[in-house]
Amino acid sequence: MTLNFELDKALNEVKKAKAKKVLVQLPEGIKQNAFEIQEEISKLGVEVVFSGETCWGGCSIAVNEARDARADLILHFGHAKFIDVDEKKAGVKIIYIEVRDELNLLPILKKSLPSLKKYKTLGLSYSVQHKHDIPKVIKFYEHNGKKIILSEKIGFAAYEGHVVGCEYGGLKTIQNKVDCFVILGNQFHSMGAAIAVNKPVILLDVYNDDVRSMEGIRDKILKQRIISVEKVKDARKIGILVEVKPGQKFGSPKLLIKKLKDKGKEVIVISISEITPDKLMNFYNIDAFIELACPRIAVDDYAKYNKPIITYREAMVALGEKSWDDLIREGIL
Repeated sequence: MTLNFELDKALNEVKKAKAKKVLVQLPEGIKQNAFEIQEEISKLGVEVVFSGETCWGGCSIAVNEARDARADLILHFGHAKFIDVDEKKAGVKIIYIEVRDELNLLPILKKSLPSLKKYKTLGLSYSVQHKHDIPKVIKFYEHNGKKIILSEKIGFAAYEGHVVGCEYGGLKTIQNKVDCFVILGNQFHSMGAAIAVNKPVILLDVYNDDVRSMEGIRDKILKQRIISVEKVKDARKIGILVEVKPGQKFGSPKLLIKKLKDKGKEVIVISISEITPDKLMNFYNIDAFIELACPRIAVDDYAKYNKPIITYREAMVALGEKSWDDLIREGIL
């Protein structure tokens, strides 16, 4: 794996902003590259501070950290632009540097053909570090008799074919036109796709040289979600978790509080920078939680929490505002 950090772009943005101090955000897998990034930026006479907080996606913009560090600029590496932050209000400029993963995809593309033998039309989605290789991927599959349709650029997707972890609207809009979906990336995005769409999902895991089907994942997770929602229906004391990061705000706490109280629930609102089991453990007298941050927290980390935790949309099911059929039809993510 060879990562291209597009440092020329980063340095140009630092110069353009006339920044004196930069806060750099790196995803978990590339924090080990901090020294080489600092070395290049420091050549401009600019002070560099690295965020030590987790950075799982383009939603995790460290506005509060930058403000506390008195940084002029946030360089957010590894993700496509996710949201528009009011930079004047935030007091800091934000630049996304996507990072390219430069590797030879031909072996895994060849390896995928037996798994795709019975499918003619493929819906293709990718994580952003592979965007530069997509024309080659399409050409390969077309040469092998496949028709390719890229997932649509809607919602939080920055490009046609681009997929993010929290919503899959771009895949849903094309699912009736394809026989299966191919996800170029890792299990995180392919698992989300399997939950969201009603077509087979095949993962091309470029980091483990593995091609595998996500068959069975959807039914397993749906059962877990139904159990969690039923427990919330019976819960008396509920904590509403609100993330402080600007890109992780889903749903209205005010509306939710009213609806829960109308159902006879006791409710508190908890502001939090990152939802983890350890942080919630001390709220031992709360029966259940509703998180208004990334929906993947409740879904992916189901087994980590000793109390039920559900998403805003699932809360609407618990409150009788939506049915499970609604969520399954729309896709639970």
